[in-house]
Amino acid sequence: MAHIVSTIAELRSAIAALKHTSVGRARIGMVPTMGALHDGHVSLVTEAKAHCDHVVVSIFVNPAQFAPHEDFDAYPRTLDADLARLGDAAAIVFAPNAREMYPEGFATGITVGGPSAGLETDFRPHFFTGVATVVAKLLIAALPDIAVFGEKDYQQLQVVTRLVRDLALPTRIIGAPTLREADGLAMSSRNAYLSADERKVAATLNVILKNAILQARRGDLRAAEMAAESALTTAGFDSVDYVAIRDAESLSVIAALERPARILAAAKIGKTRLIDNMAV
Repeated sequence: MAHIVSTIAELRSAIAALKHTSVGRARIGMVPTMGALHDGHVSLVTEAKAHCDHVVVSIFVNPAQFAPHEDFDAYPRTLDADLARLGDAAAIVFAPNAREMYPEGFATGITVGGPSAGLETDFRPHFFTGVATVVAKLLIAALPDIAVFGEKDYQQLQVVTRLVRDLALPTRIIGAPTLREADGLAMSSRNAYLSADERKVAATLNVILKNAILQARRGDLRAAEMAAESALTTAGFDSVDYVAIRDAESLSVIAALERPARILAAAKIGKTRLIDNMAV
C-alpha cells in the first residue's frame, strides 16, 4: 500500500526519502485527482509509471474550482475505496484537507489566460483560477519530474501546460488518452450521478462528436458545430453549453482545418454535466 500523508511537510519529506537512493536520484511522477477513482484515473497512474520510478497521487476535492451552486458537497469522497483501487501502484498518496491547502487568510490566486478563454470559462468563470492555483500548489509542493493529466479534461490540460511553461516550473506535463466505457462514454466520476435512462442518452455524446468530425472534415466547421448541438438536443440532452472546434494547442477559434484541431463539448442531462473532446 502507498504511504499516506496529509500535510505538505510530510509530502516533501516522503518524496525526499524516495529520491535519494543508493543508485542515484529517482524520478518522481505525480497524478493530481479529486478522488472517486475509476479506471481512467488508474490509467493516468500507469502512464506516469512509464516515465518515472515512483508515483505520487494527490486526492483533494478542491473547493476553489466549485461555484456556490455546483456539486462540491455532493462530490463523492471515497478515500478508502480509492486507496484499495490504487493498491501499490502509487508510492505516496497525498490526501490533505482544505485547511492544509488553503490556510486561514489565504489570499492568492493564479489566473491563466490563453487556452482558458471561452468554452468552460463562459459557463464556469471561476473554474480555471481554482484549478491553476491548486495545481501550482501541488507541483510546487512535490516538484515532480513529470505530472500526468487526462485528455478527457482537454482544456484543463492545455491550461496546466501553459501554467507550467509560463512559470518555468520544473515539471513536464504529459497528457494521457481518454479512457471510455464499452459504449464510448468517457469515464468520469460524475457518471455515477446518471440514472439508467440518462446513461443511455449520455452514450450518444461520443457518437455525435464523431459525426461532427466527419462533417467538419468536409469543410464547414460552424455547420458541424451547429448540427452536433441540434443532435444532442434531439438525443435527449436537456441543454448544450457548447460544441466547438478549436486549435488543438491554443484553443483559439479557427476557420479551417489547417493544423491540428480538437472538438470539445459540454452538455447537461438532468443535474449532470458531461464534457468530452476528440481530435479532429
